[in-house]
Amino acid sequence: MAETKKTAKAAVVKTVDDLKKEVAEKRNDLLQAKRSHAAGELVNPKALRSLRKDIARLLTQINEKESK
Repeated sequence: MAETKKTAKAAVVKTVDDLKKEVAEKRNDLLQAKRSHAAGELVNPKALRSLRKDIARLLTQINEKESK
């Protein structure tokens, strides 16, 4: 039988300030990726979608923490 391995992610508690710094970094990365895509240099255009989703996840976490 094949055994399934479960990888547990460590629960890292981040402050709102840390999350906002991450959002700023991700937005900068997204801007650079958009420029690369426009210039035809971006190898994987799906990276744009993943960056947008990462930003949305971070903003959701920020909103949850600020509403408490």
